[in-house]
Amino acid sequence: MSYDAVVLISFGGPERPEDVLPFLANVTRGRNVPPNRLAEVAEHYQHFGGVSPINQQCRDLLAAIRTDFAAHGLDLPVYWGNRNWHPMLADTVAQMHHDGIRSALGFVTSAYGGYSSCRQYLEDIATARSAVGPDAPKIDKLRQYWDHPGFVEPHAAAVAAALATLDADRRESTRLVFTAHSIPVAMAASAGPEGGRYEAQLRETAGLVAERVAPDLPYDLVWQSRSGPPQVPWLEPDVNDHLRALAAEGVTSVVVSPIGFVSDHLEVVWDLDTEAAATAKQLGLDFVRAGTPGTDPRFVSMVRELVTERLNPADTAPRRRLGTLPAWDTCPDGCCLPVRRP
Repeated sequence: MSYDAVVLISFGGPERPEDVLPFLANVTRGRNVPPNRLAEVAEHYQHFGGVSPINQQCRDLLAAIRTDFAAHGLDLPVYWGNRNWHPMLADTVAQMHHDGIRSALGFVTSAYGGYSSCRQYLEDIATARSAVGPDAPKIDKLRQYWDHPGFVEPHAAAVAAALATLDADRRESTRLVFTAHSIPVAMAASAGPEGGRYEAQLRETAGLVAERVAPDLPYDLVWQSRSGPPQVPWLEPDVNDHLRALAAEGVTSVVVSPIGFVSDHLEVVWDLDTEAAATAKQLGLDFVRAGTPGTDPRFVSMVRELVTERLNPADTAPRRRLGTLPAWDTCPDGCCLPVRRP
């Protein structure tokens, strides 16, 4: 199949104080999030002037992708649309239709399988196309990329840089802590026909990064950014609880790597740089947070590689992958099923 555009699809975030509550209403619609939790999260955004870093990070990534495409002779326009805030994906699809785009590839700023990180983006695409009408451009989502070198290597380089800032004499009591967004246990269990796909991919990424940087150091995968009702079980342990457990074990230094994220957006700069850093300080732990891929050239090049894979389906060259879990172009039936929320 031929394609005549690429669209960057992301989560979105507020860019003014007055955007915060409407944005959070979009994010949590139908999820029964307690009002006090919404107020708490809103305060996180107001701590940064009501502005999430994510939209500017998307603009930077968009510019880097366009530059990379041009440098490699890939003549495709690149658009950008969000799930929860402007530019909304439906508006972007309408602009694509106006521009004469008939078929596009979608790059999502989430590397993993699971409902919120994959299947819901397919639903977003379908909803946006439905809003535009029967002549809306077709959009095919690019494959998950949790084990692509262009995603793993920038994370590994960031962990290496963070480790280099710690006291080498304390290496034996240093721990790598990888984090990702927690989700309900039931949702995690339904991710993939075999179940647990989201968690399995994250564990593979954590192992790939740790193996490249510090195979001598122990590491853990923990969770952050829980937002659901307290009576609903979510993936644990929370990063703050885990830091307390590590301190009790005699760990002196931690590098926290947010492998669940592609950029340093608000859930990174608040949940890790603010809350987890404060917890570590109270515990007397040396704490360094590793960076995310952002606009690392390896990550930007990965986007082009994923696009060219789909543009040239007859190419028999092996796809660049580091892991062993199955690689799917998109969600087959049962990959990232939604669950009924309580």
